[in-house]
Amino acid sequence: MSRSSRDLPPLSALRAFEAAARLGSATAAAQELFVTHGAVSRHIRALEDWAGVALFERVGKRLKLTDAGRAYRDAAAVAFDGIAAATQRLRESGGTQLLIVNALPTFAMRWLLPRLAQFQRQAPRVEMKLVTSDVAAARLAHGSFHVAIRREEEPWPKGLVGASFLAEREIPVAAPALLKKIPLKTPADLARHTLLHADTRPGAWTRWLTAAGAAPVEATAGRQHFDHFYLALQAASDGLGVALGPLPIIEDDLKAGRLVAPLTGPALPSRPYCWLVPETLVEDPAIAAFCTWLEEQGEAA
Repeated sequence: MSRSSRDLPPLSALRAFEAAARLGSATAAAQELFVTHGAVSRHIRALEDWAGVALFERVGKRLKLTDAGRAYRDAAAVAFDGIAAATQRLRESGGTQLLIVNALPTFAMRWLLPRLAQFQRQAPRVEMKLVTSDVAAARLAHGSFHVAIRREEEPWPKGLVGASFLAEREIPVAAPALLKKIPLKTPADLARHTLLHADTRPGAWTRWLTAAGAAPVEATAGRQHFDHFYLALQAASDGLGVALGPLPIIEDDLKAGRLVAPLTGPALPSRPYCWLVPETLVEDPAIAAFCTWLEEQGEAA
């Protein structure tokens, strides 16, 4: 079959369908593609008219894939991954290779960035682009990343392969100046402090107190909630209260004296960090080298 005779739908319609099918929402797809909700809806209707097949059932504001829609979504995902892989190889032929890493914000700022120069010395032909996001890896757009760094979830999202590389343990931490004013020698002393919570780690304090064999704490100084974990850690460094700090992510803060871990334990294990890579890219040399480097850094931590 010649290229001109291929019976393909408009690319814009296909992109809109793939995003809506993956995210389950025309609104979410519009946000990802930087278009309007109406544009996504029109593209999907045009694709259904072009194919003569219903791809979605409309359930309120949600989109539910039909059997034909699910089959087409899976095929489209493979095709987009293949285009992403081909684009990667094309970029490599130009002498440098772009490596897009999508990492959790706190991990990127506290652990990855201080170490990236070492990887760049090992791989000078790799151009790194670091993007931070809390979005689940399965919801990231196809072709928008080469490596995603998330906390472990099994089974791995469909179409991705991965491995854990860094264990994490949580322990209460606070600024030295705060602990001079209000000592923290036992878990019961937490009742005199402001406890700092992060929405991205719900229930963390409850889990830690249970592991410590301590009764639930009603902090007389109140609680502070933050939408991102790195804000809770910054608030702890600024003396606003006590946060659960992840080891080894905050090792540099402890060594520099910005934070102190006044209690000997427990250092409660939490979900480890893992790298995730699209199946079509897992054998790419630069991506494989970066994932191996992550594992080496994790072993040394």
